Amino acid sequence: MSKLFLDALNGKKTDRPPFWLMRQAGRYLPEYREVRKNAKNFLNFCYTPDLAVEVTLQPLRRYGMDAAILFSDILVIPDGLGQSVEFREGEGPVLEPIRSLAGIESLDKNRLLDHLSPVFETLGRLSKEIPAETALIGFAGAPWTVAVYMVEGRGGTDCGTARSWAYRQPEEFQALIDLLVESTAAYLIEQIAHGAEAIQLFDSWSGVLSESQFHRWVVEPNKAIVRRVKEKYPAVPVIGFPRQAGLMYETFIRETGVDAVSLDSNVPLEEAKALQKICTVQGNLDNQALVAGGAALETETIRILEALGEGPFVFNLGHGILPHTPPEHVAWLADAIKGSAAGSS
Repeated sequence: MSKLFLDALNGKKTDRPPFWLMRQAGRYLPEYREVRKNAKNFLNFCYTPDLAVEVTLQPLRRYGMDAAILFSDILVIPDGLGQSVEFREGEGPVLEPIRSLAGIESLDKNRLLDHLSPVFETLGRLSKEIPAETALIGFAGAPWTVAVYMVEGRGGTDCGTARSWAYRQPEEFQALIDLLVESTAAYLIEQIAHGAEAIQLFDSWSGVLSESQFHRWVVEPNKAIVRRVKEKYPAVPVIGFPRQAGLMYETFIRETGVDAVSLDSNVPLEEAKALQKICTVQGNLDNQALVAGGAALETETIRILEALGEGPFVFNLGHGILPHTPPEHVAWLADAIKGSAAGSS
């Protein structure tokens, strides 16, 4: 069976844009919050296939997205490598920072895939349980973004410690990036082996880097991962998401070899339309418009559909669904997209 989402990623014109939403399984859904109570902590949640499968399926039941994305987290990689990772309520992820070559050398890539075997079990089960017309997305954090968390010890910073290390001792920092390239590629290849039909690489912190640093720490690592995945699975499409890359989006697309690029909400639609000539674009509704609903949501949705609906295009947000998003707003959006024909609203 042809899948709308995979057709769009392969550059085909579709009758309507396929859609899924970043963080579509999450706290905005009451049924998610009920399941979350059954896990002792967030990592336990990610590593319990019964729970992870259930919350991955929940938004499909409500909204009929064209793709399901594995329920997991980008920080399972440092956890799998042996770094201390903890998710604290009201605070988010907290890691024991790694800030030296000795810290890098303390990590153990040989334990990674065994440690992440519950994730692969989840994928295997999802590949059998999602609707036949729905595609299954696997994902990972890109090396720069994961390195930021590993070095800073948390998110929500200016990435100053990681950026400083990368400038002062680039060869040391390169050792961490190289480890993450190898580990992430192996992780994604295993995800595909267990049923993932497309891959997304999240580089959420790429926007903090200068041009030269962006090329070394974002473009080159993503390129290396795409190459390794394609050597093993050439037909599996890869979506890159260098969030807030601005003027560097085109460079990222051309140099990494991604099949599609996910755009944040700051990218003007005219620029998105130009990028559409190079590859499939995905995005880029402002998640605050989804929270607001009403006329604001309708206006923004129509703008995006009219600008990008001719394809190749996947409708998504510019970042993840916010926890306080009303579920009925997501239902309206799903109906609007499903009711659209290519190039019209």
